[in-house]
Amino acid sequence: MRGAGSTGIDKKYRLVYFWIMKKSERTRQFIVEKTAPIFNVKGYAGTSIADMTEATGLTKGSIYGNFANKDEVALAAFEHNWQRVKTTVRAEMDKRSTSKDRLLALVGVYQDLQSHDFPQGGCPLLNTAVEADGTHPDLREKAMDAFNGWLKNIVTVIETGVAAGEFRASVDAEQTALTLIALIEGGLMISQLTGNVGHRTAVMPAVERTILDLT
Repeated sequence: MRGAGSTGIDKKYRLVYFWIMKKSERTRQFIVEKTAPIFNVKGYAGTSIADMTEATGLTKGSIYGNFANKDEVALAAFEHNWQRVKTTVRAEMDKRSTSKDRLLALVGVYQDLQSHDFPQGGCPLLNTAVEADGTHPDLREKAMDAFNGWLKNIVTVIETGVAAGEFRASVDAEQTALTLIALIEGGLMISQLTGNVGHRTAVMPAVERTILDLT
């Protein structure tokens, strides 16, 4: 009987443990979702604990009870913001059937960010790369991983297009992917610096021409 009772108690404690863990995960996710826009707008250095407590309605102790420090929150916030970008771009690309049209989906997204689920504050890759370079190695590494993943994705689309005969066999997939990213991020940077959305949209025809010239 003791064995049966012990099993029942163990099961109860396991359920309590999983409930606590689930609650902790939900709290962490809540903190990330609420602070991600702030980190993307103000940056790592500009975001204070006061900003985080105000955004979440939680105390400093509650936040740091779920994250070891501000660095952990910032890293999770970047991942959250970049995931939103990837999800938005992937959703638009997945609507297209050809490699050319999948690349042109990039133009559609970055031409009209307001119509898509893009993070407040602009591109998290651009924002993080500029701020973290040489000052926050962990954030810089996150940004590098994000860039490399984006580059690889575009290269794959271009190589698929070459294999299918959509694009010229002589196309350098990596160089073209770098050019597309540089044009897009450059347009975002100038637009953000000047506060003029027209500068970003003015670059998009160049992105489109680069894609069309692959055929």
